[in-house]
Amino acid sequence: MAESSPFTVLDGAADTLPGRRDVSRPVMLIGFLAQANLGLGYLASVLREQGYRVEIVDFESDASRILEIARSLDPLLIGFSLIFQFYIERFRSLMQLLRAGGVNCHFTIGGHFPSLSHEQTLELLPEVDSVARFEGELTLLELSDRIGAGQDWRGIRGIAFRQENGITTNPMRPLIEDLDTLPYPDRDFEPSIALGHTVMPILASRGCARTCSFCSIHMFYRSAPGKVVRTRRPGEVVGEMSYLHEERGVTIFLFQDDDFPLFGPVWRRWTREFLRELHRSGLVGRVVWKISCRADAVDPELFAEMREAGLYFVYMGLESGTEEGLRTLHKQITVEQNLRAVAILKDLDLAFQFGFMLFEPSTTFESVFENLAFLHAIVDDGSVAVTFCRMIPYDGTPIKDELIRTGRLTGDICHPGYDFLDSRLDRFYHSLTQVVDLTGWVHGYESLSPQINLAWSEVAILDRLFPPLDEMPAYKTALRGLTRESNDVLFRIVDDTARAFVDEVPNPWARDLLQTHCTGFHEHLLEMRNRFMLRNQEVLLRSLPRAPVTENQCA
Repeated sequence: MAESSPFTVLDGAADTLPGRRDVSRPVMLIGFLAQANLGLGYLASVLREQGYRVEIVDFESDASRILEIARSLDPLLIGFSLIFQFYIERFRSLMQLLRAGGVNCHFTIGGHFPSLSHEQTLELLPEVDSVARFEGELTLLELSDRIGAGQDWRGIRGIAFRQENGITTNPMRPLIEDLDTLPYPDRDFEPSIALGHTVMPILASRGCARTCSFCSIHMFYRSAPGKVVRTRRPGEVVGEMSYLHEERGVTIFLFQDDDFPLFGPVWRRWTREFLRELHRSGLVGRVVWKISCRADAVDPELFAEMREAGLYFVYMGLESGTEEGLRTLHKQITVEQNLRAVAILKDLDLAFQFGFMLFEPSTTFESVFENLAFLHAIVDDGSVAVTFCRMIPYDGTPIKDELIRTGRLTGDICHPGYDFLDSRLDRFYHSLTQVVDLTGWVHGYESLSPQINLAWSEVAILDRLFPPLDEMPAYKTALRGLTRESNDVLFRIVDDTARAFVDEVPNPWARDLLQTHCTGFHEHLLEMRNRFMLRNQEVLLRSLPRAPVTENQCA
């Protein structure tokens, strides 16, 4: 069912109407739903507000089932949501299946990669009729209107398509100036459940003012005309939270803003007004919320106020513990600022996680060891499990352009990569990922470090939404010890593997040995967590919200 805001007139919507609207045929949207896709939700809510029936289908569903749905719907068009280029081959296979199965309606596609690389998208996906570039709500509405009315759609702003003489790229549609003219996004998915509490994503803003060289997000918003960062009115954000709390029993909100409005005096005023609205609404003490931000936005006074109003978790993209790495990634921040932000969050007893790129184009063995020292400094107390990754050169990013310019880009458009300047680093990276990935340590939801951090997230929820538990201090101490031991082993794996290549000595970490350690930590975590929950089960159950929830995921 559509969740509508009081606003029913979209900026520029009058320009999209070709005349009498025919909504007799539905629109089908296909994308990833596992992470609660608000992008599809906004597209659907705009279409539904204008009278269209919309069917949202999970891309992860069985392909034959998706074909069956498409045949039964006979949709006006199918819109595909593709964020990253790694999934192009899977999208192509699905489209080929749909076409071979007799689905002949208009195919359009949107998302980061199609918007920034529309020509490559049209070349790689011959089944696609058009690319809806950048913010797609009004473009998709106009496309649906024109196709439904039997009118020519090729003049629509914001699309790209093929013609006999090549690819045509129409003038871009401006970004939506006033986000509060959009209806609340439809949430056609089962909510996540964390310790019996309903979890929902929400947005306070769109866009990112930062210019990190590895990130396609700021390029996405800078490529179309209009203001790069737009915030919703604080009262409207709190109004949506109140609606979801009252109507759907949501008590945990995950802000999906690329950079929550915090940095600089204007956005700090926005945040303080948001906090005042939260207090006025009566939600404080009844709900908690999580944000993503940069380290240079973490201020002790403001974050103390946010914690008081329900902030329970912070994600930061620290990315590097070396000044050279931060310059390469164009973070425009210092190592000292990263360390200061972590210290502030710890002083405020705010749970946090972080993104970290141990490997990027400027990586050397010296930077690996320097990064390890930085990670030691922030996680040796066992407050969070360490994770790291390799920077990926996404399409449309400055760092990919630089790799092309210097002749270092490798792979293909679906699987881009790069060689390190020291060939030993390539062998080191391959050796490390072989043992760490195959034994389930860092990457993937079920891996050890993410599972430890999930346990810490549960602790933060228990502290904020449940009554005090006598056993909580002991549980935290035990979890901190496990986290510290796990981090220590992982650090030794990285250090020993690196030194094996630098000093040409044997690597003591065989896969079987590492698997034994990893499995042991997993079993210890599960046993410790389950014992604690079982012993406190009665208190926890009595404290749950009274509204019934359908639990499809237990955090």
